[in-house]
Amino acid sequence: MTTKSSKSLQTFPNPAPARDYHIHMQIPEFTCLCPLTGQPDFARFDIDFIPDKKCVELKSLKLYMWSYRDEGAFHEKVTNTILDDLVKAMSPRFLRVTARWYVRGGIYTNVVVEHRKRGWKPAPRVDLTSFDVAEPAAN
Repeated sequence: MTTKSSKSLQTFPNPAPARDYHIHMQIPEFTCLCPLTGQPDFARFDIDFIPDKKCVELKSLKLYMWSYRDEGAFHEKVTNTILDDLVKAMSPRFLRVTARWYVRGGIYTNVVVEHRKRGWKPAPRVDLTSFDVAEPAAN
């Protein structure tokens, strides 16, 4: 049986929809083609989201990302398209897609795109760095 790439993003119900929580995914082996030269472009994608009612299923995400291997795409376009497709599939409360493109012609390119669900307000950030590490009591 051969596994094939796919543009279909599968989802499953969020197991904790009453809570905001952060899901972070790293995709270190993204490949597409330069639309001008046909040469491969390589990137690391980080996907960060706060789900609402659905989460993306990992195997479908892998096959979706794999589907770009033979497509010509400008960095900015493909990053925005991936965000749009994930928003369409999941309708998350928050989603950020960060593409870190490897060097091409002596230039590194990073593209960061975000989506916020209308009306969603993030909880205040909790900063735990201001607390000192407990030291053992002296005898």
